[in-house]
Amino acid sequence: MSDLEFTHLDPMGHARMVDVTPKEPTHRRAVARCKVFMKPETTAAIANREVKKGDVLAVARVAGIQAAKRTSDTIPLCHPLLVGAVSISFSLGDDHVEVEAFVETVDRTGVEMEALHACSVAA
Repeated sequence: MSDLEFTHLDPMGHARMVDVTPKEPTHRRAVARCKVFMKPETTAAIANREVKKGDVLAVARVAGIQAAKRTSDTIPLCHPLLVGAVSISFSLGDDHVEVEAFVETVDRTGVEMEALHACSVAA
């Protein structure tokens, strides 16, 4: 297979799930980061827990963890796998919140999509 071929397309150009059954399970981990920009007063309200609807970061953390576990339900052709660990952390700046998602497993395929999905949902 050349570097220009798509792994998720068969020779006819139809979508397919990549066959990972011949692979041995290995320890895999991935980290994804993003920034959500907002008004400084919004960041301050989050930091001071003054948002009327509750703890924004706690809800975002749980949503991100759930997203990592359910990635294959949302993203077509993504293999379902046993997520061994997920952590979501936040860093607040003056005008943004940085989100970091860490995902780990022992499986036949990577957890990059799970980390990206967790990060985007937590954001």
